[in-house]
Amino acid sequence: MERMTHNKASRPPIIALYQPDIPQNTASIIRTCSCFGLKVEIIEPCGFSLEDKRFKRVVMDYYNKKMIKNYMSWSSFINFKTKRNHRVLLLTTKSRKSFLKFKFKSGDTLLFGRESAGAPKEVHTQVNDRLTIPIKKNKRSLNLSSSVSMVVCESLRQIKLI
Repeated sequence: MERMTHNKASRPPIIALYQPDIPQNTASIIRTCSCFGLKVEIIEPCGFSLEDKRFKRVVMDYYNKKMIKNYMSWSSFINFKTKRNHRVLLLTTKSRKSFLKFKFKSGDTLLFGRESAGAPKEVHTQVNDRLTIPIKKNKRSLNLSSSVSMVVCESLRQIKLI
């Protein structure tokens, strides 16, 4: 297996989860991010405890508190990102702009909504851009963990971190 190489000039994306509510998905996302050396930001309220046995079963020994940052609310998250001029990209089924045709940049924050409800209108209006994963018209959405994996790999490829 090839090792991931890091381009010193580029910063990896950050994965942000808006009020996640399925522990197994969050655990799988953390596991994926651990394998690629990415940070995960959780926007509260989270729909479960990180002590949940379903979470622990999937995350196994990939969980490291240093890779996780929690925000107590959407406003604290977006204020932090705005003050630092960080670009926040929302992945949503309510966009026609494919992530495959989008130009990712170093240090982007890739934001994913709740599994059960996506992201509210307030979130849609405050992000820098909204992207979608193109799927067949008669299907609702992919699993959140699968979506994160796909977008992470494309972002890392574009900014030459893999």
